[in-house]
Amino acid sequence: MADFKIILSDPETGRSYKIDATGPPTAGAFIGKRIGGEIDGNVLGFAGYTIRITGATDKTGIPSRRDLPGPSRRRLLLSRGRRVPPPRHGRGERRRKSVRGGNEISADTVQINAAVKQSGAKPLAEYFSQPEAAAE
Repeated sequence: MADFKIILSDPETGRSYKIDATGPPTAGAFIGKRIGGEIDGNVLGFAGYTIRITGATDKTGIPSRRDLPGPSRRRLLLSRGRRVPPPRHGRGERRRKSVRGGNEISADTVQINAAVKQSGAKPLAEYFSQPEAAAE
């Protein structure tokens, strides 16, 4: 089973939280999902939340593109967008870059970027707050 690092951003507060998804119930819920798809927050332990998958990265750091079908890696000729620097010599410059198909989250995916679409009753900060040690 694949293990994922999920970077969950909360647009209400502007904070991001890192979640380690290991094991069948949590990591298995993401396998086969698409970028732009939604998942129930109960899978990660956030009751009442709806989470939208916004992006992914594979084990070598190559980002996923939503418009490519399947989870395979490809080298595309790109003219603009992420990972393509602005043209140095005017318009029309293109670069060949490695990208991964983002139409499906696979076992090769390591990091999943996600955002809160619908909040629950309890704020995310309460789920991630560490209890302070009692003063001795």
